[in-house]
Amino acid sequence: MTQPLCVVIPTYNNVRTVGGVIDEVLATGARVIVVNDGSTDGTADVLRKYEGRVEVVAYAKNRGKGYALSRGFDRAEAMGFDRVVTMDADGQHSVADLPRFIEATAMHPNALLMGRRTVEGEMPQGNTFANRLSNFWFAVQTGHRLRDTQNGFRLYPLSAMRGMRPLTSRYEAELELAVRCAWRGLPIVAVPVTVNYAPPGGRVTHFRPGRDFLRISLLNTALTLLALVYGYPSMLVRRIVRHHPNDQ
Repeated sequence: MTQPLCVVIPTYNNVRTVGGVIDEVLATGARVIVVNDGSTDGTADVLRKYEGRVEVVAYAKNRGKGYALSRGFDRAEAMGFDRVVTMDADGQHSVADLPRFIEATAMHPNALLMGRRTVEGEMPQGNTFANRLSNFWFAVQTGHRLRDTQNGFRLYPLSAMRGMRPLTSRYEAELELAVRCAWRGLPIVAVPVTVNYAPPGGRVTHFRPGRDFLRISLLNTALTLLALVYGYPSMLVRRIVRHHPNDQ
């Protein structure tokens, strides 16, 4: 029997913040799955305190956010959930926004819901540039315009995705999933959310500008080529079928 949704929290070396995020989500009554992506800083010790209250997926070697999402999705489906909300473990996302996703999924049950930061100017300069670049490539690859394609606060409709998992393993996986959902014809709906940025020097980030920008650039090149031979033709066929459902 399927259940409505749970919250999946991937974490890598967030020992100072992951406990607070878990506490806030548990206070809402939601079920929680934490994926410990090879943390080496004592995160595992924090998670042991939640034994029996939180489902933990853990492995020894850091594999990246995309891999962690795959493992979290697998565990959620095994537990009977057909939707998951993903939140970062650094405290950036506000649990107070969780009801917005619940309300939106009731109206758009098969949609990928993507958090949209309400005030872009609050982003650090590097985040703003990366987000605008990602928004541009998403529009090129799907024909859809979104203002915040890099926000990890999302609701994934696992049942509508039918086993879709990211093919990439790190930060670029979230853009990849959004593009593939668009190609599959799933509605993509923006949900306004707030964001809590730590002061300069206080935020833990594992983004490696040189290496990760290269990975994202290679992914965008591949997705753009695939959009021409598969993505756009697939979306066109789905549009034709929807407009002529009774044609034989």
